[in-house]
Amino acid sequence: MQQIFNFIFKNSNRILFLLLLGISLTLTIQSHSFHRSKIISSANFLSGGVYEKVNNLNEYLNLKTQNDALALENAKLKSLLFNRKDTTAVKKLDSLKGVKPEDLLVSKVIHNSYNVHENYLTLNSGEIDGVKADMGVINSLGIVGVIENTSKNYSTVVSILNKRSQINAKIKKSNHFGSLNWNGKSTGFVQLTDLPRLALIKIGDTIVTGGQSVIFPENINIGTIAKIYRDKITNYYTLDVKLFNDMTNLGHVYIIKSKDREEIINLEKREKDE
Repeated sequence: MQQIFNFIFKNSNRILFLLLLGISLTLTIQSHSFHRSKIISSANFLSGGVYEKVNNLNEYLNLKTQNDALALENAKLKSLLFNRKDTTAVKKLDSLKGVKPEDLLVSKVIHNSYNVHENYLTLNSGEIDGVKADMGVINSLGIVGVIENTSKNYSTVVSILNKRSQINAKIKKSNHFGSLNWNGKSTGFVQLTDLPRLALIKIGDTIVTGGQSVIFPENINIGTIAKIYRDKITNYYTLDVKLFNDMTNLGHVYIIKSKDREEIINLEKREKDE
């Protein structure tokens, strides 16, 4: 203990300098949006590189699991070839209404958090690939999240398992819509809130993206209704939605390049200004 005190005493000037430097940098970043954006971009670049190396190592260690999964997939594809009636049931991602093949960018999840209240993913695609903030991210099973920050080669995604996430969603069969968010409890469920009492719903109904979003095209799968709650004061429903996606096990994803988003936003802003 005495040696520690001696060390602090001998280097007190340096420690004081580093402490003041840290405080000044923190205040500068917090008070200037330009500095803050540069720090976030640099952090994305550094963390993205680390996550990619870790992901490559994990992939190497999990080669047996991947080979087993590929074998199962090959078996499924062969069975479809031998039974052509079933091939019509396989829905290609590029056949989704409102999404053209050239508007889909294939990317890879190199880091995925799902055990805190504000979860994020890191993708190995960035600004050089045309990725921008507020682009939607999906996979073959449904929605994944929304791009928040980008660097040259990487981007971060606000997961749907994030308490800040707000996505327009609806009941597929009736078109009644509400707001999709997450209560922070289970990785397998999200909540659809503010659903009017007039909506005809039952357990097992499918929930999809609504038509009021400029981020996601309409009718992209989300999940099915697992539980139904009604607020006695507002008479609005809150639904527990069981996700189609396993958000703890994500590999390749698709980033949706919305060419019409800026045009729609500018048009709506012009209407408000008038």
